Amino acid sequence: MKLDIYVNYKRNCREAFHFYEQHLGGKILSMTTFGEMPGGGNVNEDQKNDIVHGRIEIGGGVLMGADIAQAEPMRSAYLTLTLNTAAEAERVYAILAEGGEIFMKMEQTPFATRFAMLRDKFGASWMLLCES
Repeated sequence: MKLDIYVNYKRNCREAFHFYEQHLGGKILSMTTFGEMPGGGNVNEDQKNDIVHGRIEIGGGVLMGADIAQAEPMRSAYLTLTLNTAAEAERVYAILAEGGEIFMKMEQTPFATRFAMLRDKFGASWMLLCES
């Protein structure tokens, strides 16, 4: 299990990541837009190029992010667990979801074999991610 950081940006994730790449020696690993997601046609036209999931490596760590119009970065942060197997992701999902609130059920996405977003019963927001 590995704990990563995920920050929601106020529709400037791409700009932030390019800035971090240029000024912090980061390396952008991926950027997926809302328009690339299944059902992407259901997104407002002005949001299709917004980032739904981006990843950048900085100093050996990974920062992930997305464009969320009403976000207040670091006030809408998630604890992100990157898990090694789909089975482990499902196990952790079941534990954290019990008594909590599910934002996005565990499912496959273009950037992960298993992905979920939820708030646990203690009020902490989590993203669970299994990329293989």
